Amino acid sequence: MPFRTPFTELFGIRHPIVLAPMGATSGGALAAAVTHAGGLGLIGVGYADEEYINREFDAAGNQPVGIGFITWDLAKNPKRLDVALARKPRAVMLSFGDGSPFVRPIKESGAKLIMQVQSLALAREAKRLGADVVIAQGVEAGGHGGDPNNGRSTFPLVPAVVDAVAPVPVLAAGGVADGRGLAAALALGAAGVLIGTRFVATAEALSHVNVKQRVAAAGGDDTLRTRVFDIGRVIDWPEEYTGRALANDFSGRWHGNEAALRQALDTERLRYFAAAGKGDTGTMVVWAGEGLDLIRDVRPAEKIVERIVAEAEAALARTSAARI
Repeated sequence: MPFRTPFTELFGIRHPIVLAPMGATSGGALAAAVTHAGGLGLIGVGYADEEYINREFDAAGNQPVGIGFITWDLAKNPKRLDVALARKPRAVMLSFGDGSPFVRPIKESGAKLIMQVQSLALAREAKRLGADVVIAQGVEAGGHGGDPNNGRSTFPLVPAVVDAVAPVPVLAAGGVADGRGLAAALALGAAGVLIGTRFVATAEALSHVNVKQRVAAAGGDDTLRTRVFDIGRVIDWPEEYTGRALANDFSGRWHGNEAALRQALDTERLRYFAAAGKGDTGTMVVWAGEGLDLIRDVRPAEKIVERIVAEAEAALARTSAARI
């Protein structure tokens, strides 16, 4: 049974579930599968170029999908936005950085503007800039997010953002991996959820098979927030952002010893990329959030959407039955 929220009405979709635009994971096939299932799929660009963007839109076929950019990286090559907008995306999501230079072309293209934030100040700025949807991302999220020393957890942040940006629809992101998380987000006033880690373990994800299996086998206690994988890959993320990933041999050696890693980078960079090319999850990064405990299999994305919706309906029914 479809959910009806301001977000589903805005996009004319059945379910308030959005695929997080994870670089090197959320390709066109995965985005199309989530859209086909009744949600909204977003292609993740990461640090990729224009050829990748066109290839993944081709892979999405005739399914209406959107796209997501790392904002500070988009600023280095804004032509990628032009290429994406030429493909008529349903939405463009901006995360991590000043999105103001890109608001006008996105809005003029007819695409909806989705902006991800990690604080109330950023949420208010997103509303001021004209965001059609605001995503409240907590530090439980996999991949990059706010610094855990200063960041906010998902479920305290969500209702605060809902109040701050009303009537703009808000999505909850971070630690949501099943229908109970969707039900909780809706109860807090969110209009839906953005889900990443659960969709890594799917048949359609671009991720290496070893990554998918590792995500399905791990738990939330196995994650940490760190900068070592960005250092090892020589990606210069702004200092205010760290990434949540599965702990492995590489993080065990270098987390807390970042200065030494930088000194050894000539060797460690080569070792890292050689391991990543083989799908060696003992060395390569596996971005993953705290919702890992709720993931125990690799399955088609459509089946995941169906399960999340059914679980959310059941959770809300239990909540209603518990009324005094």
